[in-house]
Amino acid sequence: MTKPAGEFERLVAAVLTRFCAQRSQAVAAAEMARVAAQLSVVVAERGLPRPLPAGECGAPGGMPEDECAALVARVVAGTSAPLLADAAKQLVKACFYPEFTECRDSFREAGADGACRRQELARVRSRISGTHCVDCPHWVALGPEAHAEMLAREWKTGAGDFVAHRGVFLPEDFRALRRWLHAAARRA
Repeated sequence: MTKPAGEFERLVAAVLTRFCAQRSQAVAAAEMARVAAQLSVVVAERGLPRPLPAGECGAPGGMPEDECAALVARVVAGTSAPLLADAAKQLVKACFYPEFTECRDSFREAGADGACRRQELARVRSRISGTHCVDCPHWVALGPEAHAEMLAREWKTGAGDFVAHRGVFLPEDFRALRRWLHAAARRA
């Protein structure tokens, strides 16, 4: 993965830059670049999850917390910004959770009070993937406009907040990363 690593690192750095900005926290570009490079090494060593065979829908998955924590520790080694550890955990999950094709629909699940936590701006600012899960199949299956239209239809409080903060709720830098991971898994 030597040649494509540069593109992967660029995509990860873009996600980190936007994530830090939406959290209003300054993080040195060198630290973000270090996280991107170290994640690239982990991905190259571990490999991406296998792509689904044609006709298979897969199932959402995860990884044991201790395994995830060990990978995150490697990704953030030598950095000092606590925010990067939070982002790195989400990036590790985005890279290593298995592929599936049917969304869990957590982006529109309402609690007893009728509110959806994945549609609350303050909460979503803490996510690299906005409203959707880091492994949501919509990132690959839908184009930006179709995806935005689908989310706007599902918005519990009307689409005004979504439209006003689309870059936080539906970050296109994260879509680019998910699509890169999807294509890279098929090249492997």
